[in-house]
Amino acid sequence: VRLTESGGGLVQPGGSLTLSCVVSGFSLRTYHMSWYRQPPGKEREFVAQISTSGTITRYGDSIKGRFVISRDNAKNTLYLQMNSLKPEDTAVYYCNAPTPNYWGQGTQVTVSQ
Repeated sequence: VRLTESGGGLVQPGGSLTLSCVVSGFSLRTYHMSWYRQPPGKEREFVAQISTSGTITRYGDSIKGRFVISRDNAKNTLYLQMNSLKPEDTAVYYCNAPTPNYWGQGTQVTVSQ
């Protein structure tokens, strides 16, 4: 089983990034999927979750209205579109399958001038 995040990087405040998480070793359509993040020096926090079909989503309060979670089950890929980024969004972002507790290795997102 492997979850591989990509798409992180350095972006200016107000900018956008799209993270991807490609899974292997299981079929993405089997599980609800989530994104979490861990800001420097802080605990890991919930960002967003999406149902198996993609029809139901929920978001953490700090990113609501700015981030969009989506999935392409045929491509075994989970996405996180991040808009209007703020310096406080700086964190390592992790892909997660909650039920079997699978985690990716994370991708760094830095929002700074």
